[in-house]
Amino acid sequence: MSTQRRNKDDLGPIEVNVVDNNIGRAMNQLKRQIGREGVNRELKRRRFYEKPSIAKRKKAQDAERRRRKEARRERQRTNY
Repeated sequence: MSTQRRNKDDLGPIEVNVVDNNIGRAMNQLKRQIGREGVNRELKRRRFYEKPSIAKRKKAQDAERRRRKEARRERQRTNY
């Protein structure tokens, strides 16, 4: 079973090779690859129109959440 690493700029189709008729393993690989690339997250985000002002606010909130999470992890690292 072989899959290739994809670049962020690669807009081609996601491909998974099926080896020895092992469909289950190929499906798991495909799901993992889709999850890694954020396809499901992107589909969910695009399901409804989002006003630019709300999108900007959500983007800022997500960035703040990531900063707090990283700061929390850094504090835990220094405590040990």
